[in-house]
Amino acid sequence: MKTVIRLTVNNQVHEVAVKPNTTLVDLLRDQLELTGVKKGCELGDCGSCTVIMDGKAVNACLVLAVQANGRSIQTIEGLETPEGLHPLQKQFVEYGAIQCGFCTPGMILSAKSLLERNPHPNDHEIRTAISGNLCRCTGYQKIIEAIKAAAD
Repeated sequence: MKTVIRLTVNNQVHEVAVKPNTTLVDLLRDQLELTGVKKGCELGDCGSCTVIMDGKAVNACLVLAVQANGRSIQTIEGLETPEGLHPLQKQFVEYGAIQCGFCTPGMILSAKSLLERNPHPNDHEIRTAISGNLCRCTGYQKIIEAIKAAAD
């Protein structure tokens, strides 16, 4: 049996019918076709499915879609501004913080959540904020530099 939920994704209201066991990552990818939300470990360990829910970075693989009812969700697709890329996206490109790109959407959204709470974080605060996002390519230093540059 499906339940109809209503949620706001990237400032657009959606009403969708979901099964009780549907995860938010599956809803976003399969029903709303927002494939910037990556599906990785499905255990909450890798952070590739990170989205911002009501201002807080969360692992979409650990949130049931029904738990997102009435909530506001932001994915990487909703980050671009009318002027173009979001400053975080620009800095990730400029600093070479993107290699294979699989972790990038989750990293950027974790960083955005941090910068909204703390516009001038130190290295330790940045490392803590992205600690739930695994990257196998960059070694994290360029990611940290990009986040610091975006904060400036």
